[in-house]
Formats: sequence, structure tokens, C-alpha cells
Amino acid sequence: MFSTLRFFEGFCLAGITLSLYALRIELCLPGWRFSMTMVANFMVLAGQLLMPGLAVLCRDWQILQVVVICPLLLMLSYIWIFPESLRWLLATQQYSRSKWIMERVAKKNNINLEEDAEELMTELNQALPKQPKKTCIVKMVGTRNLWKNLVVLCVNSLTGYGIHHCFARSLMEKEDQPMFSNFYAKYYSMGGIAVASCVALCPAVGMMGRRGGLLMFMIITALASLLQLGLLNCERTHKSQTHTANSSGTLNSNFSKAFSIIGMFSSHAVSNLSIFLCAEVTPTVIRGGGLGLVLASAGFGMLTAPIMELHNQKGYFLHHIIFACCTLICIICILLLPETRNRPLPETLADGESYTRQPLLPPRKPGEQLLLLTKSESREYARVAILVVGAHASHC
Repeated sequence: MFSTLRFFEGFCLAGITLSLYALRIELCLPGWRFSMTMVANFMVLAGQLLMPGLAVLCRDWQILQVVVICPLLLMLSYIWIFPESLRWLLATQQYSRSKWIMERVAKKNNINLEEDAEELMTELNQALPKQPKKTCIVKMVGTRNLWKNLVVLCVNSLTGYGIHHCFARSLMEKEDQPMFSNFYAKYYSMGGIAVASCVALCPAVGMMGRRGGLLMFMIITALASLLQLGLLNCERTHKSQTHTANSSGTLNSNFSKAFSIIGMFSSHAVSNLSIFLCAEVTPTVIRGGGLGLVLASAGFGMLTAPIMELHNQKGYFLHHIIFACCTLICIICILLLPETRNRPLPETLADGESYTRQPLLPPRKPGEQLLLLTKSESREYARVAILVVGAHASHC
């Protein structure tokens, strides 16, 4: 019974996470979407870091369960405090609810819609007889660019969460590391790495954009993974050769620890950016379904962790090799993604199709021309050259 109830609790928490993520994205202006998402991520990390302290204070797991669940009761008031996403209502042609919410918001802000937004209200009143039109996520299959973007982001999310556990196991399960023998040291070490990753995301995305930041952190993850594999191979060779000096093994262990921390740092950033980019690329009519696919891919990446428990660490080595290859594939696939910084959210499937890949490097300066002649001038020049050569041949 406990396991069954725990499953449904996780099921509902996943729905709450998805709904809050989509609602937060749709309520924010383009310049504030990433900032508000990072604020939410910091709140999640703050809750995780406070959990051991609550456990120490409560002592009993039943009391801890009550303390954790009580704040969720406040979410029952959300249906009266927070309005439905107006962007989603308009995209799905639910104009009656849209009009009611607009009138409610205008009343609180002392705005007269009939005077200040006469054209908008006239257009909205004319559209009231239309029936609501909801779009299924399956229709994404008939698109050209949208399904490609979602598949790439799903693979990125799966790889980021999957390889994160490889680095965590390599860091935490060392026999010669008394630093991580304590539960609280392990817990707060992983939490500190996650906080540092979120802090580094802010300037990185601000300077390089969503796609550039995702590419940079994926490259760092791939390098850390490949170097970690090389050190694992050296460590296995070191164990088989008893005459090797102890200093070499200690050096390999220190390097392995450093690469594990770097890998956890960058893979956490990759996971967060993949989910955020999916929310910006997916149209409003299917944003919940697209986010659900990426979050499900992240969960599947975490479910691959038991493979590492195979006999004699062969599963761990195989698991690490698979995800190291996936990071190399993801580096190539990220180049196919569009850049969404300061761009409006797509509303329909057609809008999502218009989000195509842009060059990674900045465009040329205005007035800078690669060729001396344009295409039309080149064609005219070629035709004149042919006429001149023909006249010369006839004259001869």
C-alpha cells in the first residue's frame, strides 16, 4: 500500500511540475522567461537543501511526511488565485473563457476594455461562436522541423540525466574517499554542484544564447566523459599490475574525482537547458505534450542507472561508454536546433514549423558582400559573354 501510494504521489508531482513549467513560460515576456525559470530552479534546489534539516528536526518519517505535504494543500487555492493561461485559451479557441479572464484582469487594473481595447473586444466577440479546437501531440509527426527539434531535445535530456548518474557514482562510490562516507556530505556535495551549475547557466545563456549554451555544456560533458573513461581504463590496468607505484593510483583517483565533478556540473546544465528550450520551441497548442516527452526522456535516463550494478563493474563501464557516445551524437544534433532568445513563443503548429535553424556564428555586417556580383548580375554577365563568343565565332 505504501509503494502504491508513493507511486501516485510521484505521478501527481510530475503533473504539477509540468503544469507549473508551462504556465510560467506562457505568462512571462520573452526577455524574462529564462530569468523566471532559473528563479524556479533555485527554489527547487533550496527545497532539496532544506530537506535534511527538516528530517533532523522531525526525527520520525511520518511527521516529516506531514510537514512536506502540508504546503501542497495551499495549491488547492491556485484555481481561484491564478488564472488559466490566456495564451493557451486563445490558441485553442476557447474565446468565452478568454473574454472572462480578460475582463477580470482589466477590472482589477481599472481598465475599460470597451474603450481602451475596442478593436480587440470586437474581434473577440465575433469569434465567440467558434468551437474550441485542441491539438493532439500526435499531429507533430506530420511536421518537418518540429518533430526533429523535439527528438533532439529528448535525446539531450535522456543523455544529460543518464550520464549524470555515471559521474555521481564515480564520485561518491570510491573506497578511498572518506570525505563522501557521510550521507550528508554526499547529499550537500551533489546539491552544491547543482547550485553552481544553475549559477553558471545565467551568464552563459546571456552571452551565447540557448543553443550556444547547450552546445558548450554538452561539449564539456563529452570531454569529461571521455577523459573519465580513459582514467577508468588506467585504473583497471593499475589494479592488475601490483608493481605500479601508489602515487600513480592516487593521481588517477584525484583526476577522476575532478572530471566527475565537472561532468556532474555540465550534465546538470544540459538537462535544464534541454527542458527549457523544449518549452520555447514547442507551440502553445501542444506545449504540455512536448514538455511531457522531454521530462519522460529524462526519467528514462535516470531509470538506466540499475544497469551499472552488473557484476564486476562491467555494467558501469558499458553504461558510461553508451552515454559518452550519445554526447558526441548530441553535439552534432544541437547544431540543428533553432535559437529562441528574444523570440515570441510559437502558438500553432505552423508557427512551430517556422522555427528553423540559424547560423551559429553572427551574420555578416550590413553592406558586406561575399561576391562582387549578385546572382541576377552574374546571369546577365554570363549571357552577354555567350553572345560575344557566338558573334566572334560567326565572324571567323
